[in-house]
Amino acid sequence: MPTVKTTYLGELRTESTHLQSGNQLITDAPTDNMGKGEAFSPTDLVATATGTCMLTTMAIVAQRDGIELAGSEVEVTKIMSQTPPRRIARLEINLKMKTNVALDDAHIKKLENTAHKCPVSLSLHPDVEQVIDIQWL
Repeated sequence: MPTVKTTYLGELRTESTHLQSGNQLITDAPTDNMGKGEAFSPTDLVATATGTCMLTTMAIVAQRDGIELAGSEVEVTKIMSQTPPRRIARLEINLKMKTNVALDDAHIKKLENTAHKCPVSLSLHPDVEQVIDIQWL
């Protein structure tokens, strides 16, 4: 069964529906590539998926150990290549982690390793540079 159904709406805009939940999102081409930039671009979604995957997988591992990460945040800066072909060249990922308990070095290492090995991150082409900074607040 398909996961997502996407319809091209014209004017470089799409509407995608997550078939299990019915949630929808719109994409636009970015302003530097003939678009309006009024919504996420497809490459913005790759950046978003990388950051959210890191947060989510860290939260799964933390939850198993009775640790809550609510209030943690991730900011991702997407940098496109300057030479053809057009592609994501670099993702700068800044995780700001909050916990409900003080963590020892072993837990911090475990959670940070989880971020580096999230499924989206591992699915990206090796030419996409991933710079990950994790701050424990």
